[in-house]
Amino acid sequence: MTTKQTHETPPSTRHTTWWRAPLVASLLGLPILAMEYSLIRAHDGMDQYGAVIYWALALFAIAWVLPHRRSMRTFRIVAAALALGTVLLPVLFALLLGAALA
Repeated sequence: MTTKQTHETPPSTRHTTWWRAPLVASLLGLPILAMEYSLIRAHDGMDQYGAVIYWALALFAIAWVLPHRRSMRTFRIVAAALALGTVLLPVLFALLLGAALA
C-alpha cells in the first residue's frame, strides 16, 4: 500500500493589501491635520487642543508601522479610522456649532 505524502505549505500570513486603510485615512486626514495645525500655531500655540493633533499623528504612525500580517489587519483599520475620526472631530464640531448658531 502506497501512502501519498502531501507537503502543503501553510498559507501566507503576509497581508498583501496592508497599505489601503492607512493610505485612505492619510490622504483624507493629513491635509486637514496640517490645516488645523497651522491654524492653532497662528493663534497663541497649542493648549489643550494640541493634544488632539499629537494623538492623531500618533494614530497615523501606528496605522503605518504595525506589522504587515493578516492578524494585524483589524488593529490597522481601527488605528487608521481613529486617526481620521480624531482629525475630523474638531472640524465637524465647528460645522455643527456654526449651523446651530446660524
